[in-house]
Amino acid sequence: MNIATDRHTGRQAYARHPLQRAQRIFAMRDAVLGAWEQRVRASVRGADQLLTPILINTLPAFFDNLAEALTPGHPRENAASNSNVPAVHGNERARMTNYGPEQVIQEYQIFRDCFAAVAHEAGITLRSKDWQVINESIDSGIRESIREFTSMHEGFRRSIAAGLSHDMRNPLAVISTSAQLLLRPAEPERVAALAHKITEHSKRLDGMIEELLDSLSYHQGQRLPLALSRFDVLPLVQAVAGQVNLQRPGKCHVQGQSVTGWWCENSLRRALENLLGNALKYGDDGPIGVRVEATHERLFITVHNGGHAIAPEQAERIFDYLRRENDSPAPGWGIGLPFVQNVAESHGGSIAVDSAPETGTSFIFDVPVDCRPFVQPPGAPNSDS
Repeated sequence: MNIATDRHTGRQAYARHPLQRAQRIFAMRDAVLGAWEQRVRASVRGADQLLTPILINTLPAFFDNLAEALTPGHPRENAASNSNVPAVHGNERARMTNYGPEQVIQEYQIFRDCFAAVAHEAGITLRSKDWQVINESIDSGIRESIREFTSMHEGFRRSIAAGLSHDMRNPLAVISTSAQLLLRPAEPERVAALAHKITEHSKRLDGMIEELLDSLSYHQGQRLPLALSRFDVLPLVQAVAGQVNLQRPGKCHVQGQSVTGWWCENSLRRALENLLGNALKYGDDGPIGVRVEATHERLFITVHNGGHAIAPEQAERIFDYLRRENDSPAPGWGIGLPFVQNVAESHGGSIAVDSAPETGTSFIFDVPVDCRPFVQPPGAPNSDS
């Protein structure tokens, strides 16, 4: 793996010719995660009952952050700096497991042991300054994970109805514009095309209203109702990016691999529209990079822009419903990112943000490749067709 081209598309390269030692640390990821999973299943109460995508959680991102922090010249101080990945880990542990705080802490301790053991087996000597970074990463990770873990147990703060209402503006705008154009003299072919647009987006709006009614009647009111199907997510990402490029040619660049899994296509499309719309608003007119990849049965979609970094005090509140900073120049209702978070969490996953002046801002959408075990109620049929 070339450190100069890391997992965040578009991020500035800090080492044109990375040291061999740093490359070897990045190459340890699969071995560390494999050893970690084996030890956690054997020693952490309740871990043996978790499927791999839920158990692995955000650990790949945490490992990459740590490897960056151990890379000479990289601006990341430790695995938790400029990133809410540990907080997302605690969030998902609260939602998806029967863990208590003790199990969350134990997982981080095991991660440190596995990282050291794999490094030793690979012949990589961890120096005193390396251990300082590792220990700071683990300590910060524990603090942030436990803080979010306990916060999640105090209650969820989502509003499904408001999120859906926010997204209804898109098809309504298309319907309104098409209807206005129909009032002008036009060729029959153009009339037919506009009528087709109105019909298509009316159906989409009707589906959103149905989701809204389902959400209002949902017993807990915390998760979106999802219609799961099996599809390749890469064409969906490319299609949403293509919509951006129709308005702003060459603005959005997609990289990555085809990943076929079970998700709600409509919800993922709307989440991607929100993430790319957010990147357009706050990207300082720079390019937008999107990367699609899968590892350890988890799908990662990273949306990166090079705009001004999110201030640390704002990053903690960025997913709060209707939260907007008073000095923000971009219009909006403060609903899009909470909706994206709800989509991720409803699929059994999470959304993380990584932002710093040197690297720009990346939103990491992270869900299981097969979401069926984490979405369908117990006893529901699980068809492979």
